[in-house]
Amino acid sequence: MSAPAQASTRDALLSLLLERGDAEAADLAKDLSLSVQVIRRHLRGLADDGLAQACASATGPGRPSNRWSLTDKGREHFPDGSRRFALGLLDSMRATLPEETLKQLLNQQAEDKAQHYRHLIGEGTLGQRLEQLASLRRDEGYITTCSPESDGLSWRLQEVHCSVQRIAEEFPAVCDQELLLIRSTVPDCQVERVHWRLEGGHACGFRITPREG
Repeated sequence: MSAPAQASTRDALLSLLLERGDAEAADLAKDLSLSVQVIRRHLRGLADDGLAQACASATGPGRPSNRWSLTDKGREHFPDGSRRFALGLLDSMRATLPEETLKQLLNQQAEDKAQHYRHLIGEGTLGQRLEQLASLRRDEGYITTCSPESDGLSWRLQEVHCSVQRIAEEFPAVCDQELLLIRSTVPDCQVERVHWRLEGGHACGFRITPREG
């Protein structure tokens, strides 16, 4: 099977699983007019990529059969209009609300999220907390790294990919919210922005330094 045909079968399987919720390999093979062996090979490939998963199901006498379904990652394969929705919502809010009110709403969201972050990262050392914060950000679609600075005191939190980049380009206030979010997550530290993608940097970077005393 050629590479384009493999890609076509893969996409067709993802679409079928999205439509059905779950299905057996034999049923998928019948719908796509392919052999069960070919379908199972593709399903294993989807499972290896984290896009599909199998769950044993006993529907009658004999050995249980596997029913396949999409994972959350598999569902993310399909177009998501949430970014367009968020941009439209923010644009409507900007048109109808005073600028200060919009800023207050964004800041409140940052404070609420920071409270959630603080609960999840616990009360370890600064390094431990920042590593946990970086992990949480990666789970949200950011590509975030955390490393100690050469002064042996400060830390650098860097995001080379921002999951809200398109929104931030239209509404730079979102970047102010991100800075407030990090400051509120580690209130015992001084946080300053040292790189900013909207100003031509290759990443958004923050220097985080413990406060004296």
